[in-house]
Amino acid sequence: MTIANNNVETAAATDPAHTVETDLKDGPTNGKNGSSLVNGGTTKNGGHSSSSDGGVTSAIAGGNPNEFRMNSSKTLGSGTATTGGVVVAFEKSALAGTNAQVPTGTTENGAPRLPQNLSDSRFGGLAGKVEASIASSVERNIGKLSDFDFYITAEQLGVLSDERTRLALADVLEKGVKAQEGKLGGDSAEEPSSTRRMCMDVMRLVERIRQAEESEAAKDEHSPEGKEAEKNSDMGANVLTEVLLHSSVQGGIDPREVEHRRELFGTNAVSSKKLESFLSLCWDAVQDFVLVMLIVLGIISIVVEVSTHGGSCSTCWIEGAAILCSVCIVVLVTAGIDYAKQFAFIRLTKSLHETNTKSVIRDGKQVSVTDDDIVVGDILSVNSHNLASIPADCILLGPPAQLRMDESTLTGESVMVAKRPGDVVLSGTTAVQGSGKMVVIAVGVNSVAGKIRARVYESDDHEDELGDGDDNSPLFVKLDLIAKQIGVAGTVAAVVAFAASCIIGLAIRGDDVQKLVDYLIVSITVLAVAVPEGLPLAVTLALAFSSNKMMSEQNLVKHLDACETMGCATTICTDKTGTLTANKMTARAFFAGGINYPADDPSISLADFMRKYSSEPILAELVDIICSVISIDTMNETVLYIDSNNKVESSQGNPTEVALLVLVHELGSNYDKIRKTTKGRSDQGKLGEYLSLGKQFEFTSARKMMSWAVPLDSGGYRVYCKGAQEAILARSVKYVDKFGNETDIRAEDKEQFSSVALSYARRGMRCLGLAYRDLPEGFDLEDLHPEVKNSDGTEAFVAETDLVAVGLAGIEDPLRAEVPNAIKRCYEAGIDVRLVTGDSPNTAVSIAYQAGILRDSHFESATSDKVAENLKEHVLMEGKAFRSEVYRTGEDGSKEFDQEAFDKVWPHLRVLARSSPDDKLTLAHGLNQSTLFENAAICSSLKSEHDIDIFPDRQVVAMTGDGTNDAPALKRADVGFAMGVAGTQIAKDAADIILLDDNFASIVTAAKWGRNVYASIQKFLQFQLTVNIAAVVTALVGAFVYQTSPLAAIQLLWVNLLMDSLASLALASEPPVDALLTHPPVNRTDHMITFRMWVNMLGHATYQIIIVMVLLFYGPTIFGFDAGHEVEDRTEEDAQPGQEFGNSTHYTLIFNSFVWMQLFNEINCRKLEGECNVFSGILNNSLFCGILLTTAVLQVLIVQFGTVAFAVAEGGLSGEYWGYSLLIGFGSLPVQQVINVLYFLAKGGK
Repeated sequence: MTIANNNVETAAATDPAHTVETDLKDGPTNGKNGSSLVNGGTTKNGGHSSSSDGGVTSAIAGGNPNEFRMNSSKTLGSGTATTGGVVVAFEKSALAGTNAQVPTGTTENGAPRLPQNLSDSRFGGLAGKVEASIASSVERNIGKLSDFDFYITAEQLGVLSDERTRLALADVLEKGVKAQEGKLGGDSAEEPSSTRRMCMDVMRLVERIRQAEESEAAKDEHSPEGKEAEKNSDMGANVLTEVLLHSSVQGGIDPREVEHRRELFGTNAVSSKKLESFLSLCWDAVQDFVLVMLIVLGIISIVVEVSTHGGSCSTCWIEGAAILCSVCIVVLVTAGIDYAKQFAFIRLTKSLHETNTKSVIRDGKQVSVTDDDIVVGDILSVNSHNLASIPADCILLGPPAQLRMDESTLTGESVMVAKRPGDVVLSGTTAVQGSGKMVVIAVGVNSVAGKIRARVYESDDHEDELGDGDDNSPLFVKLDLIAKQIGVAGTVAAVVAFAASCIIGLAIRGDDVQKLVDYLIVSITVLAVAVPEGLPLAVTLALAFSSNKMMSEQNLVKHLDACETMGCATTICTDKTGTLTANKMTARAFFAGGINYPADDPSISLADFMRKYSSEPILAELVDIICSVISIDTMNETVLYIDSNNKVESSQGNPTEVALLVLVHELGSNYDKIRKTTKGRSDQGKLGEYLSLGKQFEFTSARKMMSWAVPLDSGGYRVYCKGAQEAILARSVKYVDKFGNETDIRAEDKEQFSSVALSYARRGMRCLGLAYRDLPEGFDLEDLHPEVKNSDGTEAFVAETDLVAVGLAGIEDPLRAEVPNAIKRCYEAGIDVRLVTGDSPNTAVSIAYQAGILRDSHFESATSDKVAENLKEHVLMEGKAFRSEVYRTGEDGSKEFDQEAFDKVWPHLRVLARSSPDDKLTLAHGLNQSTLFENAAICSSLKSEHDIDIFPDRQVVAMTGDGTNDAPALKRADVGFAMGVAGTQIAKDAADIILLDDNFASIVTAAKWGRNVYASIQKFLQFQLTVNIAAVVTALVGAFVYQTSPLAAIQLLWVNLLMDSLASLALASEPPVDALLTHPPVNRTDHMITFRMWVNMLGHATYQIIIVMVLLFYGPTIFGFDAGHEVEDRTEEDAQPGQEFGNSTHYTLIFNSFVWMQLFNEINCRKLEGECNVFSGILNNSLFCGILLTTAVLQVLIVQFGTVAFAVAEGGLSGEYWGYSLLIGFGSLPVQQVINVLYFLAKGGK
């Protein structure tokens, strides 16, 4: 038995009878007829052959010894067409068994096969899968996959992933084969079974791989030894796939095996990080500075009241307990929201995972599955244009496809790593060049990336994916400052109240020393009303409410404070594809036969325009050529899904190729039929035998084109080419005229091609050239041209020179309809928008101008063409020029960022073209660190000379990104936006907000909601601090005059905590209005309480204090009831008939009037800038109306029935006093209008 290698470079390409063989035996091949190599439809000794897409083929050797042959690339010849597969030939007697009868499950000539009813399964391609016993075993175990034996474990495959060497591959093969041998019966060494002979041959292959690794000559990949080592590695990958993993290189696995493989080898869904417990979240919530003060205050209140209260203490503890209860409410609400957020994020993350799909081959069909559903043995199709992120550890299969990987996410090295068949491709890496087919060997925690992620989740010292990080947002910095300032002011007021009470009460009035306890309670009350107890809840509710609402508007907020930070954004650096554009490439113009077909009307398709609406419709002959070039020279991964109405339902693959295939479909051709009926391109039926004669030239950035050579019936090849128009045109010597005839290309023809291409580029289109070339019989497709060079200086393939130009396709990713208005709103809101793209300058300028990022003022002349060369200096920069401008070379030769040079560039910069992910990081860092606003002279110069306004504070930068390499920039920006549809998981993990629809307009929505969060908290502060100012002054006056407060501590607690907490929810639920985007962002250093807010607060506090003071000092005279301090000092024994004692009507009227002033002022606080119509939009917020009504009802119940608990008069207030209370409260509304008028007059009528 022998193992033979066939390669496309061998003489078999031209001689079907010629095969390069590698004898793995120590001696020559046994048998008088030599080896039984299958080729040309028969074996060398006359036996018949059979082919299989499964990559493993069995042939009857006519009684000769078995042969085990693996093709490292493609079997050449007219009879057998196994691409990248394994061909196994056996003795007929071995297949037939002892009775020499053809067994069930074989063809007439002995090739194993399964019953007809399973022909759709991948098991139908098992003909010759190593030996008949395996095929019949598979047949027996259909539906019993648990009995399907795997001779390799997940741990052994994990070691292969870790070591990533050919020796490790050899070790795995050896272990698997030995495990298989261990289960074989006791066949004799003289007459070993076909399975044992196969195992022996695999062991010889293992030995060859090891010998090659020890050979110095084999380390040179261009040497014969190096090429032989690469072939052995390729064969090893095939053996691992077909024999040990029971998969098929061409057909993949059977879908029915998925669950069984998941049980054996693990799942690719990495278990989520353990959720924080509710108690731990409660502990985190209670760390708030304000809540700590309230806890201390409540404990002191209970201790003092209980220890000093004379007689029975039935309700003396209630005030302190109420304070602690309020703390519990805030803590439980905060922790509850965070706890629910964890589950919400898990659900949303799961939905996002469903968008991370890959192309795998199952049951012989290419299907899309989510990353989580990939299992060991899956055949994964990957290319650098689409689906490039690797979801699991894989082994690359042949044939070689110039695949290069970016492993920087794992190794930190940005150098592209070339991969060859047999090499391990790691999960988490990205294909940056070429394409490949690979078999999955390790998933989930068994893969390299999975092990890293598992370690991260098990670690305690990493930043929580759901948390907000270490740095506080601008909002929380300001809130911490306000809380501390209020705490200091409240403490000072409490000390003053205690000192005043002591001096007046003890020194002047001569009160008993025991009154010190009462004085202390009064001072604690002053401190209680000074602290804004509702503020923590208001902040939490505002952020949670906004994040939930943003979710419904396509913004998934991962970090709550990112809501508000986005409201402060001064600059948005945005991608183009998918964000500004629809990410649906569409062919909108075509140039062919010397005629330009631009479909300017968006309601008319390009195909219809070319065939019907053009003044010179395209002829069928030219259409056939165009459709052939596109259909044949596109990747297998690019497919269209057509519905029953012959409409394109969906698509998969490279977006540019999808656009071309849609054009083919709309022109009336069937791209799939063209592929399947073209020799050398089809893998179906009889034509599939010629697939190996075709050759694909993968796209490379050096060649700037992709080509596909197919054999012609007349001999020779036709090479179809597609690529950058400048590369195609430079190599064209002829073109196809409008009648479909080849014509010599003249200088003026090339000029016309170039002119049309430039017009396409200026419209923001991607221009592709299409061409072909016929080659004579015997032409070597690998020949290189000594004179024609690629862009990197390497020699071009001769096959890709002297082309016949077919035409130019103008493909565009159309601008989203809502983007121009969204960008206009950004500029109105004082937010700069900068486009950062990898596209060419002209394409970038076209899109930026259409979107409104570039305006006429950015060009040298408003009437000039809107192209890159007409822009003013630094408005557009290419990545290379940008890097050279903002980096300087250090003394040691290293590159250092130059902030001063950056500050000269960024005020002008609007478009960064041909940029890299590192340029995004540089841009985010430079903008964030810029202090240009401090240089008044430069700012003035920019304004006067260029009409550029510099924001008077540090920039707050929002950055969009979708790729793995965008993650550093997303982390560095103040707010990182990842694309929910096109973004990689790494980008989503690094972002603060995920755009579920990848739409720029959703970023503007985030900015509006962010500003609304800030405004909501300002509204609450305006409301809360008005209450606090009035309450503190009232308590201080009471302390000075009566050494007690007219408002009981429990009443102030209701006003300051429970009612204010409801107010916080009401004001936090205010929906955003468009007016929020009509003023500039808030400075980082601006205080949260503006001057206008101080005017409103002090105005209303003055009104409330005046009312309270009038009621306090003149109420008894006006209304004829006893003074409150007298009633509360009077005991039941002291009271005369008809006199009040205990809780007074006087103080109850003050309390009720005070509360109603707050309720009506809550309506005023919906507006911050002194708007006259404070009721505007109130009915649009049903929650606000409901809470206002609820609070009013609760106040009625408290006054009328809360005698003991809330220290109000027995029986409540009469209707007369209720009328006065409501009238006083209503007075807050006209007071706001008076404040507005006075403010207007004070500002000089401005």
